Amino acid sequence: MTHDLVITGGMIVDGTGASPFPGDVAIDGDRIVAVGKVEAGGARTIKADGRIVSPGFVDGHTHLDAQLAWDPIGSSSCWHGVTSVVLGNCGVTFAPCRPADRQYLAELMESVEDIPAESIMKGLSWDWETYGEYLDALDRMPRGINVGGMVGHCAVRQWAMGERGLEREPATDDDINAMVEIVDEAIERGALGFSTSRTLLHRVPDGRPVPGTWAEPKELLAIADVLGKYGRGTFEIAPRLGERDTDSLEGTRAEVAWMAEVNRRTGRPVTFGLAHSFSRPDVYARVLDFVDEEALTGGILRPQTTARGIGLLFGIAHRTLFDGCPSWRALRELSLDGRLAALDDPELRARLIADADARPPGLDMNLVFVLGTDGDAQYDYSPADSVAAHAAAAGETPAATFVRLSRETRGRALFNFPFLNQTMDAVGAMLHHPSIMIGLADAGAHVGMIMDASLPTFFLAHWVRDRGDFTIEDGIRRLTSDTAAVFGIPNRGVLAEGAFADVNVFDLDALACPLPEYVYDFPGGAGRFLQRARGFDTTVVNGQVFMEQGEHTGALAGNLLRSSD
Repeated sequence: MTHDLVITGGMIVDGTGASPFPGDVAIDGDRIVAVGKVEAGGARTIKADGRIVSPGFVDGHTHLDAQLAWDPIGSSSCWHGVTSVVLGNCGVTFAPCRPADRQYLAELMESVEDIPAESIMKGLSWDWETYGEYLDALDRMPRGINVGGMVGHCAVRQWAMGERGLEREPATDDDINAMVEIVDEAIERGALGFSTSRTLLHRVPDGRPVPGTWAEPKELLAIADVLGKYGRGTFEIAPRLGERDTDSLEGTRAEVAWMAEVNRRTGRPVTFGLAHSFSRPDVYARVLDFVDEEALTGGILRPQTTARGIGLLFGIAHRTLFDGCPSWRALRELSLDGRLAALDDPELRARLIADADARPPGLDMNLVFVLGTDGDAQYDYSPADSVAAHAAAAGETPAATFVRLSRETRGRALFNFPFLNQTMDAVGAMLHHPSIMIGLADAGAHVGMIMDASLPTFFLAHWVRDRGDFTIEDGIRRLTSDTAAVFGIPNRGVLAEGAFADVNVFDLDALACPLPEYVYDFPGGAGRFLQRARGFDTTVVNGQVFMEQGEHTGALAGNLLRSSD
């Protein structure tokens, strides 16, 4: 017998947390048919000597809702071993949606997730109204990766309540019943769950908090009961933690309490974002204490965090640290070559530096770091990596340092302000907590500000390989079967007979994250950051070789992930 594909001689890390073992993987069609010693050959054979063979990674927190319509490979996730993604996080989705609300939902997505509304309007087919119809439309799209989605509270409230959905007045019983019906249709048709946003950071274009921010537990629990009714679906929250709260964190404690009650009364997984901030440095630790307390009475929560700081990117190719100055803002009208020419002109350069020195940005330059000037990005910072330290060492101002490094690298230098997860000690403390899942990569979101889709590569390179905080089997488990289980995605995230054939072959020693780059490839010519990876040899999706040495093979074998499957 000849198999369709055989991966031979690798070190198998099967995604369950079991110890690695040498062996082969045989694939027929879209399924794994053997793991271990495979005697038969393959129509194609991939030699994996000296390589890790793992399941494809499952990313539970993306905002690729729009991008996949024009970018079926899901870049940058595709370069980092991701084979399955979950859309519809943080309450922001494009369904349900009446035709009259399309522009509103596009602008809401831009306001919350920094995805250009013009690109969204041009790039989506908008051939749906209900969430079930949206899933059907998603199923018709060509996909290189597997895709599932949650139904978002913002769209649900807009459909059920219109403008009233933004106000602080509680939803009426009729409003709640209407929302329950909408979510019922979505879960029945295969939505992977329901998401909502509570944080005051998420706002519509006119500055008001997004629909659902002020929803009371009565409304949220009624919606959650739909998931309990079907026995499937995950409840995801962008929560309000530490915001406008007392020192005793009474509001935060109440927030954790209602989330835990969702799990207690429905039995469904509940996950929410958690991060450290210097503004309230103890909040993350106290939230984890609250999570532990709720677990004692059966309310199981799975907070998710990143493996590094969540940072705003700056560089001469896009936004600079000094755009508050009119002379610097004027540079944005120029191409990269035009901006560099301005920096090369001695008079213009001196004027730009003087303007920036006279009007410094509202950022502490001790907390803004040089991400890199060429080659790989550096996310594990020391004080010596800050812009302030670079400037002091060179005997110049931070603006002069920015200009100098931009000129020396011809615009490749990038600077990073980690505004969340601001210390790696805090990140490590969270990652070691047993309830934490790895997430918040936000692939597809904040396209001109943040690039965290490289999270899997960084986690394996930094926390597993370089620091040794986690074994390779535990690291892979956390990127695969753990996330798949939380979002109810069966037969993904493991290498086992009968599982879908989503597989990575990679060199752990070679894993690295090159510097992000800014490109203009969105509909309407809008720009975004993207980031490639090194160290991934092959990524297989549903039995077809999808990526080889960082290049798309042309295969588009991704499936739609429905909770009803």
